[in-house]
Amino acid sequence: MDTLLKKAGKYIPKEQLGLIANAYEFAKEAHSGQTRRSGEPFIEHPLQTAIYLAELKLDSKALAAALLHDVMEDCNVSYAELENKFGLEVANLVSGVTKLTKKESLNNEGAVSLTDFENISLPFADQTEINKIENSPINPDFYSAKEMARVENLKRLLMSMAEDIRVVLIKLADRLHNMRTLKALPKNRRIFIAQETLDIYAPLAHRLGIWEIKWRLEDLAFQHLNPIDYKKISKLLRSKRTSREEYIDGIRARLTESLKDSGIEAVVTGRPKHIYSIHKKIQRYQDQNMTIGDIYDLFALRVIVNRVNDCYSALGVVHSLWRPLRDQFDDYIANPKDNLYQSIHTAVLCKGAFPVEVQIRTSEMHELAEYGVAAHWLYKEGKDSDPQFDKKMIWLRQLLDWQRDVSGAEDFIESFKTDIFDNQVYVYTPKGDLKELPSGSTPLDFAYQIHTDIGHQCVGAHINGKLVSLQYKLKNGDSIEIVTSKTERGPSIDWLNPNLEYIKTNSARQKIRQWFNRQEQRINIQRGKELYSKQVRRLTTDLKLNEISEVMGMDSSDELYHSIGTGSVTVSQIAAKLTTSTDESSSNQVKPIGPTSGIDVLGVGDLLTRMAQCCNPIKGDNIAGYITRSRGVTVHRTDCPNIKNENVQETLIQVDWGQARKLYPVDIQIDAYDRVGLLKDITALVSEHRVNIANCETREVADRSIITMTLYTRGIDELNKVFSKLEGVKGVTNIIRSPDQSVTSNK
Repeated sequence: MDTLLKKAGKYIPKEQLGLIANAYEFAKEAHSGQTRRSGEPFIEHPLQTAIYLAELKLDSKALAAALLHDVMEDCNVSYAELENKFGLEVANLVSGVTKLTKKESLNNEGAVSLTDFENISLPFADQTEINKIENSPINPDFYSAKEMARVENLKRLLMSMAEDIRVVLIKLADRLHNMRTLKALPKNRRIFIAQETLDIYAPLAHRLGIWEIKWRLEDLAFQHLNPIDYKKISKLLRSKRTSREEYIDGIRARLTESLKDSGIEAVVTGRPKHIYSIHKKIQRYQDQNMTIGDIYDLFALRVIVNRVNDCYSALGVVHSLWRPLRDQFDDYIANPKDNLYQSIHTAVLCKGAFPVEVQIRTSEMHELAEYGVAAHWLYKEGKDSDPQFDKKMIWLRQLLDWQRDVSGAEDFIESFKTDIFDNQVYVYTPKGDLKELPSGSTPLDFAYQIHTDIGHQCVGAHINGKLVSLQYKLKNGDSIEIVTSKTERGPSIDWLNPNLEYIKTNSARQKIRQWFNRQEQRINIQRGKELYSKQVRRLTTDLKLNEISEVMGMDSSDELYHSIGTGSVTVSQIAAKLTTSTDESSSNQVKPIGPTSGIDVLGVGDLLTRMAQCCNPIKGDNIAGYITRSRGVTVHRTDCPNIKNENVQETLIQVDWGQARKLYPVDIQIDAYDRVGLLKDITALVSEHRVNIANCETREVADRSIITMTLYTRGIDELNKVFSKLEGVKGVTNIIRSPDQSVTSNK
């Protein structure tokens, strides 16, 4: 408690600290005799929740409510008693948090899910009920139809944010402390809660601009969801810490001196990335077939100056010292994010050609960046309302209006994750109005956000005055003008194909599906037949139409055609179902071939590896990689005498036993109009998707080319994506697969 009062006393007037102390004594008495599953007194949980909020500099009433947030649900304390002792505002905050943490029944069989979890032993509780809660199964499909209770909780969470956002801030701090004590729970609950935290609560903290809570929640969730990768990255950071810190210190000192010489008062610090963000960066590098090379680029510099003008002066100093990287500049001072965030972002190539991120902001911007909307109460100074704050929270009201039209638990949660909590891109209408969309959005997403009919009638878009494809990915600062059809029309069914990447937002996808659902069933069935004939039949010949309908849970082939025609079932979904349902013992199955060494080299991907014959390592041995000039990486046991020589230590790299992949040979035939560069375009596209081409032959018939290829794919899903992309190559008219083959596994 002394820690809480000390932190709060730095910014809260002394006369208001009594409210916090009284709330603590009341909560301590109410929770007397209750313990958490970890064995500690229960009062430790609300106390730590309040301390987190004190670090965010929340007001005294929010801190009091944090201390009291469990007394209504877990103790014999009424709303009226809280209102009488602590006032209406505190009572409403506690009541709001209580509604969010209430237990929800998932189904009639009595399976129970906790929106939050209470590691608590109640002396007055029925032990039978406690056992039922503790041992109830958690549905592994987090987004199943049985999760309607979860969706209702999320909707209540949004409503609470609209009424008083401090309710959600208390909830975030509550979740943060629960995540730190998650080990006390059974494994199935740990996984369930960690996934919910990563999907919902960490993005929510990000959307509210609270960086401190966001990265802590992500790292704690990642530690439970992927402990192997978590330990690998932790080990990697420790192994390179000295050289990394020396490098960052060197460029930090150089920048500090240059700013001083330019007359700019600034504090320059190194900013480490947290483990989960490093994990995502490693994945992104591997997907792009890039190498990490070194860990320097996983750190950044932060420059804190006194005035806004100094931010731009400091930017000039940074760019005069090091070469800036293209497309790596964002000015969030001129275009602030809706979560209050302001800063200049740039990336430069420093000593040794290593990329380093640089953030430049004022001290006030820095405080807003760390605390987000929580900083509002620090500067409120007794005001009843803050028009600027209300304006910046307009995205929340827009979300509440939109979510009323969303049907289905899965769609709501998907929209919650992608449309609202993804990284955002900021663009302009032709009139100069600023619009916010998830990163990766297209002109179609923009059109549907403006108005549904504009989306349906969209035929093109001008970005910054230039005509672009509807698959163009919007960038910060783009000015967008949508071109609509003069005749009545509707959306294209291709817009729903995820492989073609026409749309990003779930809200746009919902509106397109609704349009097709309103069309006559006969038209949809006919469209579905055409799509089935063109795309689905090429994927497999093992199953007949009625068998595929059964696999997809359809009563008839017409129902399957109708679902494909309306876009409610995509070719990708059918491919995924076929992947998991096809009998792998089928006599028609293609046997897998391909790399089986299963050696991972961090950040490098499919680098050529071979086993050293001097020590013959086998899976389970401790191993190291020796870089050779012409033969890739040779893998030795770490105790092999040949790599203990001091002269070879500098050419050793870290390797690990990975998971072997299975590849399936697939013969395909491509029919196309002959033209210069046709084969080059096709092979480049296949290679871009990291699919191996084992054989390729072409022959000409009149003005047409027939190209046959043998591809090595990981299964139906990957093959389907390649087919979708190949159909977009200029001149290609048809793609078929050899009828005597069946790709059955995607593992």
